[in-house]
Amino acid sequence: MTKHTIILQPSGRRGQADEGASVRTAARALGVDIESICAENATCGKCLILIEEGRFEKYDITSKREHLSPVGAEERAYLERRPKLLKDKGWEIGQVRLSCQCKILGDVLINVPEESRGNKQIVRKSASDRPIEVKPAIRNYFVTLSPPSLERPIADWERLAKGLETSMQLVHGVEAKIPRWREFTIDYRCLQTLAKTLREAAWSVTVSVWNNSEVVAVRAGFHEDSYGAAVDIGSTTVALYLCNLRTGELLAAESEMNPQIVYGEDVMSRIQYSAEHSDGLEKLHKAIISTLNKLLKQAVRSANMSLRAEPQTANTKRSLSELAIASDKEPARHRNDININDILEMVLVGNSTMHHVLLNLSPKDLGHAPFVPTIHKSVDVKARELGLSVNPSGNIHILPTIASFVGADTSAMILAEEPHKQDENWLLIDVGTNAELVLGNRRGLICTSTPTGPALEGAHVEYGMRAAPGAIERVQIDDATLEPKYKVIGVEGWNTERGGLAGRVKGICGSAIIDAVAELFRVGIIDSRGKFKKTLEPASSPKGKRIREGESGWEYVIAWAEETSIGHDIPITQKDVRQIQLAKAALFTAARTLLKHKKLESPDKIILAGGFGSYIDKEKAMLIGLIPDCALENVYAVGNSAGDGARIALLNIEKRNEIDAVARSVERFELPTDPDFQNQFMLATSFPHMSEPFEHIAHLIPNRAPDPMAKNFMK
Repeated sequence: MTKHTIILQPSGRRGQADEGASVRTAARALGVDIESICAENATCGKCLILIEEGRFEKYDITSKREHLSPVGAEERAYLERRPKLLKDKGWEIGQVRLSCQCKILGDVLINVPEESRGNKQIVRKSASDRPIEVKPAIRNYFVTLSPPSLERPIADWERLAKGLETSMQLVHGVEAKIPRWREFTIDYRCLQTLAKTLREAAWSVTVSVWNNSEVVAVRAGFHEDSYGAAVDIGSTTVALYLCNLRTGELLAAESEMNPQIVYGEDVMSRIQYSAEHSDGLEKLHKAIISTLNKLLKQAVRSANMSLRAEPQTANTKRSLSELAIASDKEPARHRNDININDILEMVLVGNSTMHHVLLNLSPKDLGHAPFVPTIHKSVDVKARELGLSVNPSGNIHILPTIASFVGADTSAMILAEEPHKQDENWLLIDVGTNAELVLGNRRGLICTSTPTGPALEGAHVEYGMRAAPGAIERVQIDDATLEPKYKVIGVEGWNTERGGLAGRVKGICGSAIIDAVAELFRVGIIDSRGKFKKTLEPASSPKGKRIREGESGWEYVIAWAEETSIGHDIPITQKDVRQIQLAKAALFTAARTLLKHKKLESPDKIILAGGFGSYIDKEKAMLIGLIPDCALENVYAVGNSAGDGARIALLNIEKRNEIDAVARSVERFELPTDPDFQNQFMLATSFPHMSEPFEHIAHLIPNRAPDPMAKNFMK
């Protein structure tokens, strides 16, 4: 039977599907659940999918709407009954399909929207609990004015500015450096509604001032709080944190897959997409703005639900020291729901490509030498300019980028971890499809980046998937029996503790892929060059039954078909091992190059950042040579430090000046300029390395012998 390639995003799953099979059936066979509650009768609409068109060089396919069967009568009837859905989403019939109705006739790239996914990915980018000194850019001041009269017909803005100066002096003291009222400005959109607001409020208003200079909101009555959002835009995931700008409290955290993944899994493929398609940048930009607006609404909803659940008392927390009360009567206070219009500032970070796409700047020149970005310095822009659904007068602050592929997310990581304030040499690594590395101390920092590819996050691995319920997340192999045990996301304990996990396993995610390859090497199933030892055990022996020659070469079976929900054995194949070798060699070589540049043998401390980095087993990572040799007690996972850095910059304006200065002082190292890079890369493809001793994990591989090939790559 004829087969065609089907690629499902954002899960990253790909495979061959029989011609004539429905998309939903093919997706299920690949371990991707698409919702449906109507028994595939085209009535529930839960299985909506989007067809992406064009030539996708990364996957070597051309995807077209015509590669699916024509829209049928029932399917068309369902979609035509929902014109508002199509209009709101900007979809058209043919682009959007019901996966239960369309049949596969050719190669196709499909985007499964969030609402259609049966198993939402677990986005591991929670905020850490760290102290942050609160000095926000947005401050609130309560101002009560006398209304205008024929005797004093002062214009509304000048009247408010004078009252604001008085209020700020009451808050900060007359000795503080307070702008004169003539120095204040007001945002145009805010000015448009000023007259109406003042009169409806009977001249008692709360004025929100940005950076002690610009009025960005005037609200009737007394409001203690304003709100802000910090966002980490990763290539794979987007994480948003809603904060109270007065108290610094984290009110809600929301996250979602980056929808741009449909156009390419890594930054280079997205740069290529924007360059090759006339509307490429527009699609990428609109996709991220739409997701940010969705996350903002979700965060406000979550925060309000939490606030309503809190017990209300007569002694609700207040902070009069931060507000000027320019009247004889204390204003009434009310606990109101947060409105998305109350969000007056956002701080956003992301790698250089995400940074450019967010700002609607072409990333084309990042894709070829000399890899020059449009701007390095931090940027402030009005929310309305980007189409964000917060207060249109609100400020959007984007942290500075550092180098071609070392972006604002790395600036945020530096701000959060503060290597520039240490005496020891710290190595910071943000592990992802593109890894950023920073090395140094208070005497200077150096940075670089390297593409590691999506293999570490499950893509390009035979049964790889991103972290979602049903994904194997941990693997161990018994030295004596060569039998595996594993943990699955969404299930407590190891499979061996539960008498098996029949029907629960869908695939294997990045943390388990690293575990599995490390364990295969540790117990001797693969050698230091990553090759399966074909004569290790005969297949007929109990120890050898999981080691076999499959359709694409030698492999080791982690889960048998009856343990899965996809009806297939889940192995780690020789090709999978190769993908991990390439990824880990790129990351290690980048680290080794920075260490050599600093004349260091090893770092004093390694910090693994990012949602994925936090779930890597540090011993297994070192065993395969993903990270340099270092005392294991000095290897730390710190979570989403880019998100933490964005929160710090949101809540403390002084930290923005600090990171602006640090970012400009970081030395940038471009790996392609190192003449020894290729040789070092080849040395690093072995486990853990062809020549380096790796003393801190040497006990795990006691019979390790020198690799005779090493001399061919060493100078």
